[in-house]
Amino acid sequence: MPDSLFTPPEPLAARMRPRSLDEYAGQEQLLAPGKPLGDAIRRGDVGSIVLWGPPGTGKTTLARLVARHTSRHFVPFSAVSEGIPRVREIIAEAESRRRMGQGTILFVDEIHRLNRGQQDAFLPAVEQGIVTLIGATTENPSFELNAALLSRARVWVLEMLSEDALALVIARAVGDERGLAGRVQLTDEGRALLARVADGDARRALTILEAAAQHVGEGGEITDAVVEAAMARRVASHDKSGEQHYDLISALHKAVRGSDPQGALYWLARIMQGGEDPMFLARRLVRMASEDIGLADPDALRLAIAGRDAYHFLGSPEGELALAEVAVYLATAPKSNRVYVAWKSAQAAAADTPAAPVPLPIRNAPTKLMQELGYGKGYKYAFDDPAAYTPQQYLPDEVRDATFYEPGAFGYERKIQERLMWWRSRSLEGEAPAKDPSQG
Repeated sequence: MPDSLFTPPEPLAARMRPRSLDEYAGQEQLLAPGKPLGDAIRRGDVGSIVLWGPPGTGKTTLARLVARHTSRHFVPFSAVSEGIPRVREIIAEAESRRRMGQGTILFVDEIHRLNRGQQDAFLPAVEQGIVTLIGATTENPSFELNAALLSRARVWVLEMLSEDALALVIARAVGDERGLAGRVQLTDEGRALLARVADGDARRALTILEAAAQHVGEGGEITDAVVEAAMARRVASHDKSGEQHYDLISALHKAVRGSDPQGALYWLARIMQGGEDPMFLARRLVRMASEDIGLADPDALRLAIAGRDAYHFLGSPEGELALAEVAVYLATAPKSNRVYVAWKSAQAAAADTPAAPVPLPIRNAPTKLMQELGYGKGYKYAFDDPAAYTPQQYLPDEVRDATFYEPGAFGYERKIQERLMWWRSRSLEGEAPAKDPSQG
């Protein structure tokens, strides 16, 4: 049995790195004939670019192919371990090459880790064409890179590889001399499962394939059961500080707002399995209760607070069920953003009239002088009225006719609407029925 099957000089994923665009699988939306990036690479005319996409989608490979197709020298730079002195060395070497007629590709993997000083140091060389910058990142460049650098590099978005593209990568690795060279057999079921569990990541697919090949040995057969045995636990895709963090939270919030309990449960589970702090999720659920449900169901906020307290009391995994209960309740509750809208309007009005005086009747009058000045004069004590309602002006003159909160027509807000209409009719007519109609 050849040692290379078990102790290869490089991991399978590194050995199978595509050597040409013809071997490159996936990203047809960028690389197919007639697409701008693919055509630019084939012409050998590629400027500075940033490749943004999930892990294992071919960013590093594509950068190397650009260098090969454009006959430029490829220089990798580590944003983690190398600093500005190395930047200066790379630029000096690139200037020497340019005088000899050769360009330089400066490849920065994880370009989002460049600090401000490194980004500024690259700018002149990129602007003058001394180097062609190719950055690769899994993070949203608009969050991580400064505007000056982004203005000099076009951003291309790579997508997760489809199962068909992964199946092609896997089949090639099984038969290619650089890979397993046909020394193992892969069943159709095993290939299909491997393409599915790789989650769009070619590196992950090839890593699992290599582990499965080592498990069965030369001449062995890799079935779906073998793939299951060789596969490490799949980790939910989630970054607690990057763009995906916000995307997943957004998905949870919008599923709740859209009254979809299935989506709410799914995204809650995805985020939890990705390692998010459950107390962060509890806080977000409390926010949803007040922003998207509000007074349509006052119990929503109470239940969200109770769910937060239950998780704090129980911890994981038991307390997670309380958060799931809250998510389902919120998703199935009647929705209203009327308080949210009213609060925004009130904030805007307060900002526009920061010096508006409090009407005299509702001012506090603890001293005789204040009483003589009219503070509190004319105040109507609500409980002097049998219905506990006495119309009077509670807003300053500048906004006296403003209406910030208008209840919706669903859930508990329907009762609030009836009560407000009754109070309004009493204000207009000077009297009203003694009984609040919203009480039935």
